[in-house]
Amino acid sequence: MPPSRYLSRETTWRLRPAERRTLLLLGDIAAVLLAWGTAVYIWWASDHLTGLPSRAYIAELPLWFHLLPLFWLLLLIELYNPHKASRWRDTLRGVFMAGVAGLAIYLLVYFTSPPLSLPRKGVAVFFLAAATYTLTWRYLYIRVFTAPRFMRRVLVVGGGKAGRAVLQAIQGLWPPPFYIVGIVDDDPAKHGNLVSSVPVLGGAERLLEIVEKEGVSDLIVAISGEMSGRMFQAILDAQEQGVEISTMAAVYEELLERVPIKHLDADWLIRSFVDEARVSTFYLMGKRAMDIVGGLIGVAILLILLPIIGTAIALESGFPIFFKQVRSGRGGRPFTMIKFRTMRPAPPEEEQGKWADDDAHRITGLGRFLRKTHLDEFPQFINVLRGDMSVVGPRPEQPSLIADLEKQIPFYRARLLAKPGVTGWAQVNYGYVASVHDTEIKLEYDLYYIKHRSLWFDFVIILRTLGTVFGGKGR
Repeated sequence: MPPSRYLSRETTWRLRPAERRTLLLLGDIAAVLLAWGTAVYIWWASDHLTGLPSRAYIAELPLWFHLLPLFWLLLLIELYNPHKASRWRDTLRGVFMAGVAGLAIYLLVYFTSPPLSLPRKGVAVFFLAAATYTLTWRYLYIRVFTAPRFMRRVLVVGGGKAGRAVLQAIQGLWPPPFYIVGIVDDDPAKHGNLVSSVPVLGGAERLLEIVEKEGVSDLIVAISGEMSGRMFQAILDAQEQGVEISTMAAVYEELLERVPIKHLDADWLIRSFVDEARVSTFYLMGKRAMDIVGGLIGVAILLILLPIIGTAIALESGFPIFFKQVRSGRGGRPFTMIKFRTMRPAPPEEEQGKWADDDAHRITGLGRFLRKTHLDEFPQFINVLRGDMSVVGPRPEQPSLIADLEKQIPFYRARLLAKPGVTGWAQVNYGYVASVHDTEIKLEYDLYYIKHRSLWFDFVIILRTLGTVFGGKGR
């Protein structure tokens, strides 16, 4: 095969999702630093008619002003999902909300500080410039990097259940992350037919021909059973020619940020949670320190809210103020979880083994508000300080539901490998569940979290949870 064909597949502009996140971050950093420079210049120019700000002038600016670029990047945390970043409407809304949130927090601090202690002009210019420059960069990103010519050209190997699952994952995203060239499968009955609207172009004997003809940059191997020696050799030959090889499970994880529980085997579980997801002592110490700090902050807020919410609950539907229920912790160890009561009281036996929406008719008017704002969750920070829960982790479930669900959903009990959390990766991505199907999807997010958990990941989830709370996206 001519060397020029190899180079055409190795174009630098055909980026994977992880590489797109890095590109987005680098572009945002450039935009926010330019906004910071613009704000400093306008601040300087308001007092000086000529020249540029001196180093001494910049050094005398308050430290918090130099941290504004970092604060802006944190406000954009929701926009580092490559699929959201590829949609202009989501981008426009995200940047607008970041600007509003930033200015609102600043005004709150400004009006509660001594007069003339904080500048207005420099901060206002920063947020306006940051929003403008970020939107300009994100618009260029959407116009350039979501264009078909810059998309990776993918050939799927295998048209069975695993192949259909990864195709449906790709097709469910808009704009699509890849251009799907077609499928190769050794089953002659599939040749010339469509699988999930994608044509089956042939078998192993045609793989290299299709790679050459279609300029394929990636192969996604989606064969869950045994692979023929001919297909295996064809995949190796394609790899030698510069084509990148990925498994169905890896692509599914990268695109959806969850794991495909219906297309995994026990070997994957051992490999992922024994070999790859072992956590260090330093991580456990850091996580517990984060839990203590988060628990203390949460309990402090709870003490402020308790007189108001407690009185309102008692006036509307009487006592008790708190709802207590046995849940399963790490390793299945039972503990009593505490929340503000949002439903009218019922006998304990009627509270067990039910989905979140089974008793929706019992939710009080105040309860709906507490759920919508997530204020009902604050008593759980007592569980965090006790060590029963963590700030971040899979949501704790009832033992009776776990016993039932692990019979219906593969790997369900694996979520008990981590301590349950007040919030979690599944919670910020999918919310509450009311069926076995919803629970399957949520489990995929929980297992993704357990496999990739880190202090940074926990921090990202906390930031996204704050965005969910302030956006009123509760039940």
